[in-house]
Amino acid sequence: MIGVGIIGAGHFGAVHARAMRQVAGVRLVASCRSDKDAGAAFAAEHGGKSYDDWRALIDDPAVDAVLIATPHHLHEDIAIGAARAGKHILLEKPMAPTLSTCTAIADAAEAGGGKLMIGHVMHFALPCLKAKAIVDSGVIGEPVLGSSWMIKLWMESNRRPWHLARASGGGMLMTAGIHALDRLIWLMGQPVTGVTAMMGSYFHDQEADDSALIGLRFANGRIGQVASVGYRDGAMSFAMDLVCEKGTIRIDFDRGVFLGQGAQWTEVPGSFEPDWMDRAVEREWEAMTASIVNDTPPPVSGTYGRHMIACIEAAYQANAERRETPVAAEFHP
Repeated sequence: MIGVGIIGAGHFGAVHARAMRQVAGVRLVASCRSDKDAGAAFAAEHGGKSYDDWRALIDDPAVDAVLIATPHHLHEDIAIGAARAGKHILLEKPMAPTLSTCTAIADAAEAGGGKLMIGHVMHFALPCLKAKAIVDSGVIGEPVLGSSWMIKLWMESNRRPWHLARASGGGMLMTAGIHALDRLIWLMGQPVTGVTAMMGSYFHDQEADDSALIGLRFANGRIGQVASVGYRDGAMSFAMDLVCEKGTIRIDFDRGVFLGQGAQWTEVPGSFEPDWMDRAVEREWEAMTASIVNDTPPPVSGTYGRHMIACIEAAYQANAERRETPVAAEFHP
C-alpha cells in the first residue's frame, strides 16, 4: 500500500483525497496545511495525520508519495524537498511559474530517484481520452489544426491574492487556461515551436492576465489557437475543435465527444461523464500508482509539464514584443 501525504490540504486537495478512496493500492496517511484548525478539520474528514509544516510531513516514514497542491510559487521548494527525501511526487499543474523552476524540480526528481508526475488532468478526462483514441486509431488522419478554449468566471470563491500577480504564478492562463493549452498540445501530438499572443487584464483590476488569445505553431508545421478568458459575468464554455485530415472532432464537457464526417456530427458513445473531474482525478491516481508499482515512466512527465510553462513564458514574451516567439523547451510525444 502506497502511503500518500497531501501538501496543500485545501479545496483541490480534498478532491484528491476523495479520489484516493476509490483507488486500490493507495492510501492517504497525512496532510499539511499552514492553518492548523483547517488542517485538523481536513484530517478529521479525510483521515491521516495532520501537519502544519510540509517538512515534517515529508520526514514521516509512512509517506511514500506526496501530492503537492499549494499555491504555484511554492511548488519549487516543496517539490525539491520531497524529491531529495526520495518521495514520489504528483505535482499539480502548473508545474511551476517559470521554466527555470521547472528545470530545477525535474533535476531534483531525477537525482532523488522517485517518480514525478504533473497533474494535467485533461489526460485522464473521459472526453479527452475518447478523442485521443479516435486520433490514435488513424480513422480521420493526422490533426491539422485545433481550437481550444476555457472561458469562465475568474473571481470564484477560492480565488486568493496570489492568483492576481504574475510573480506568484497567478493569472487566468497559468491557473485555468492552461487546461485548454494542455488539451490542444496533447491531442495534436506535437511540441510547440513558436507562439503568438495577445493578452491583458480586461475585466479585473489586477496585474496578472485575465484574458489571452494565443496562436501556436507546432514542430510539424501545423497550427492551433487557445482562448483563455476569465470574465466578470457570463456562462462557462470549455470545449475544443480538432480538424484532422479526414474529419473533425468536437470535445464538449457538457455533452461529450462528436465526430464530424460527411457534413454531419455523430455522437461518440460513452463519451459524456457528468462528474468528469472526479473520475479524471481517480484515473490520475490509478496511473500514478501503476507507475510506482511497476516502475514505469509516469504518463505526464516533468518534461511535458515544463513544455507547458515554456509555451506560457513564450506567450508572455510574444505579447510584450508583438511578435512570434520561439519556444525554448521541447517534449517528445
